[in-house]
Amino acid sequence: MSRAVAVVPRGPGRFTYDYPRPAVTVDMVVLAIVGFELRVLLIRRGQPPHRGRWALPGGFVHTSDDGDQGESLDAAAARELQEETALRPEDVFLQQFRAFGRPGRDPRGRVISIGYLALVPADLLTRTRAGDDAAAAQWCPVADVERRKLAFDHAEILACALQTMRERLLLEVRIAASLVPLEFTKAELRRVFEAVAGQSYDKSNFNKRFNRMIDDGTIVSGPGVRALPGPGRPASLYRFADY
Repeated sequence: MSRAVAVVPRGPGRFTYDYPRPAVTVDMVVLAIVGFELRVLLIRRGQPPHRGRWALPGGFVHTSDDGDQGESLDAAAARELQEETALRPEDVFLQQFRAFGRPGRDPRGRVISIGYLALVPADLLTRTRAGDDAAAAQWCPVADVERRKLAFDHAEILACALQTMRERLLLEVRIAASLVPLEFTKAELRRVFEAVAGQSYDKSNFNKRFNRMIDDGTIVSGPGVRALPGPGRPASLYRFADY
């Protein structure tokens, strides 16, 4: 039998409930391909708790007792991304992937976090910087994150984001499209698939997949070619048709 909820009015449109409200945060797993590596953006916390430790960028969702009740989750994620990294939300792939609410995950109280995946093209990496409440920001190879002992449960959030991205890679074109430059070579796209999957792709099989994406119009030819280091012909450029 469900328990009745006592609702006490506190002026026009305001109520106090028996149940306490947990705080809600958004945490971003910001990923990019640097060279041949998949890297994640970490910030060194400038405020307690866990001051001085590395963490994922994020923060609390703004709420209000006014009629609008504050900001949406997507608005909070976009705001935090820009405040803590200087990246504009319209320049990255930003998508919610899971909620994290284990009791005790935050020493400040009951906090539920909404995880967001943010994928950044390599040509935007120089725009990132630490926000006002972070001591530093750094693109860390995913393979080296375990040594950092991330704050809160951010190691779990990162692991979940990586699994989600790898499961979606072959099904959702926007994953790969968000990690290559606007114009890219076949080799650069192959490196994205390999870095995300964490394994090498057979060149012949990848070429077949690449040709299928051209045949179905997912990938189109770009303007000109790109000179490569060393001897050999310049590489043809391509771009995703809808991105």
